[in-house]
Amino acid sequence: MRRWNGWGEESVRYELPRHAEAYLAERLGWGKRHRDVRLEEVSPPVSRLPEHRLVSRERLERILHGRGQSFPDLVALRTGRIGVLPDGVAFPTTEEEVADLLSYARRVGARVIPRGGGTSVVGGVNPQQGDEPVLALSLERMWRLKDLDEKGLLATFGSGVRGPWLEAQLRGFGYTLGHYPQSFEYSTLGGWIATRSSGQQSLGYGRIEDLFRGGRVLTPVGPLSLPPFPASAAGPDLRHLVLGSEGRLGIITEAVVRMRPVPEEERFWGVVFPTWEAGLEALREIVQQGVPLSMLRLSDPEETRSQLALALSPRVRRLFEELLARRGVGGEKSLLILAATGTPQMVKEARSQSRAIVRGHGGVVIGEVAGREWRKRRFRLPYLRDSLWESGWATDTIETATTWSDLAPTARAVLEALRLALGQERVVAMVHASHVYPTGAALYFTFLFRLASDPDATLERWRRLRAAAVKVFLDRGATLTHHHGIGSDLAPYLIREKGRTGTAMLEAIAKTADPTGMMNPGKLIP
Repeated sequence: MRRWNGWGEESVRYELPRHAEAYLAERLGWGKRHRDVRLEEVSPPVSRLPEHRLVSRERLERILHGRGQSFPDLVALRTGRIGVLPDGVAFPTTEEEVADLLSYARRVGARVIPRGGGTSVVGGVNPQQGDEPVLALSLERMWRLKDLDEKGLLATFGSGVRGPWLEAQLRGFGYTLGHYPQSFEYSTLGGWIATRSSGQQSLGYGRIEDLFRGGRVLTPVGPLSLPPFPASAAGPDLRHLVLGSEGRLGIITEAVVRMRPVPEEERFWGVVFPTWEAGLEALREIVQQGVPLSMLRLSDPEETRSQLALALSPRVRRLFEELLARRGVGGEKSLLILAATGTPQMVKEARSQSRAIVRGHGGVVIGEVAGREWRKRRFRLPYLRDSLWESGWATDTIETATTWSDLAPTARAVLEALRLALGQERVVAMVHASHVYPTGAALYFTFLFRLASDPDATLERWRRLRAAAVKVFLDRGATLTHHHGIGSDLAPYLIREKGRTGTAMLEAIAKTADPTGMMNPGKLIP
């Protein structure tokens, strides 16, 4: 059963090893544990929605579909300070039922929140305070493979299909999409499109905008059909209005995606660099030379230390570090995980080309054990947030992307801002570079801090940390987000990135598709 107030399944835990707990206690000090409320203690107000055959107004459904997976969502659900909940939850199974629900919402004056897996970490699926009733429209029952064009390598799915279900259906025919965000187990195809998602192996498979070829969107003023043309010069590509639209234009009901045959071979392995800067130069050279890898993920020294503290006992870690020291890699080492995907010959060539480059930058190849360990934990790390919470610590992430020339300076500035954001209160901040491109890369920051004595004080610490990072992003001309989306958390800042003209254009598009503003208000465009 899925956990109602945290990440994933109730039966799955990511236990914090004692040596890792001691490591955090030394770095941060012990935090204050907040009392977790029980599910039966949560009492939503009486629903304001009239009856509809597809709408549940039951207490449990409203709680389970009321929040996402942001840090404020975790605090709200754990402490019972949940705030606004939807007045009802709908579970359509067809596009006709979605159209019926939109008509119903229009008649009763309701606001509609499209919902996939509910994994937004930026407040993308949360109801806003207001006089109008709120309908959460869950697409989780629209998950089937509807068409498979093997000649064109195109697959059509209902937009509510989760990552594992999508892959299982494709692999039954020998194909894959290859889109693996960290939320893969619970996030949905429609959610990936609506937030411009990136999978961990986007270097090889592409971002969701490379994979999304067409589909159907139901807007409040009518359907929008997006044929899967191989290319078109008929004006601006309307797919790019839907990509990143975060439910403001309508509801994605089906999506056509580009698939490919399941690869014959896939290998993950590790390299350790003497410095993070040396690793960044290796990444840039690899991607600009077109080495056919499917993933590059470089952790800075702080994240490397944290990964080793989680994965290895102190004794094994000391032996590992002694071995690296004998090979010339000292204390400020940075771990790179690489992946190659394709035919055995392609994998062999990619490994050979990348090995030559990393060695030229002082990298030490440590083999496939590190790669296998990372791959084994790739979808389990979100569970760690709950374990940290229960030990008195908080963690969150924020990400951006910028050019190679400004990548290292931006990373340094954000890390310094995070470490100083709480004054005397200590913060552990780390970063990895991933989703690399010939012109730049994404930076993914993780920060840890102690829980305060009061949930509101804990949230204030989180706000100060996020604001410090966002200020650096904007001041240095980096993007607000590479793949998490804007939601409500970052919406006030969007005008700084898009400018007044760009923001006005987005507002005009939303007004055209949704004249009354019934679709996911407060998200993306403030």
